[in-house]
Amino acid sequence: MTELLFREDAYLRDTQATVTAHTPEGGIVLDRALFYPTGGGQPGDSGAIHWDQTTLKIATTVKGEKEPVVLVPAEPAALPPIGAEVAQTLDWDRRYRHMRIHTALHLLSVVVPLPVTGGSISSEKGRLDFDMPEAPEDKEALTDALNALIEQDLVVSESWITDEELVANPGLVKTMSVKPPMGAGQVRLVRIGQGDDQVDLQPCGGTHVARTGEIGRVRIGKIEKKGRQNRRVNLLLDD
Repeated sequence: MTELLFREDAYLRDTQATVTAHTPEGGIVLDRALFYPTGGGQPGDSGAIHWDQTTLKIATTVKGEKEPVVLVPAEPAALPPIGAEVAQTLDWDRRYRHMRIHTALHLLSVVVPLPVTGGSISSEKGRLDFDMPEAPEDKEALTDALNALIEQDLVVSESWITDEELVANPGLVKTMSVKPPMGAGQVRLVRIGQGDDQVDLQPCGGTHVARTGEIGRVRIGKIEKKGRQNRRVNLLLDD
């Protein structure tokens, strides 16, 4: 079983691991996964691995057919042999922007309390699609409400529930088109705020900042019509 380090500590930037397999496509599987694989609208991490005075750049990270995390080299090259010890180094600036934007999108689903029909994240911006027949009248009011939540510097934490508990609490799921990952017996919940200050709780497998204040100021970008009842709300970091 691959140890999912990105889930245990989203702030870990480098660590050692052992190569356990190569995929037919030329991917690399490690026993300890620092890199987050593409999923839930969040891109796979990039960076590099190092062994025997060799450095191999990693373009992205994906989920394999059998392996939970596969590193994809940036270009064809000799791979570290199975059993080799390697050092993993994350492209931290890119990952941290993903963390900030991902957490901000959770808050966007709070200030726009409508069912979510899709979403995506990049290092520059994020977006959520909503079941929203009419566009919001005041985009600036949405931006102000979003930044007000961010400035509360709320704690972002996680907990776990069983598949059965999630089925019994369908209101936790905000997404209409993508169901939370189930089947492993447990589902991870991401909570923003604590106690009376809690503002959001939803299933999510992505990486997030530890406090909302780390997001920094954001702004609502273009709101696009995507079908009869769909509106796409774009969100951008101010820095």
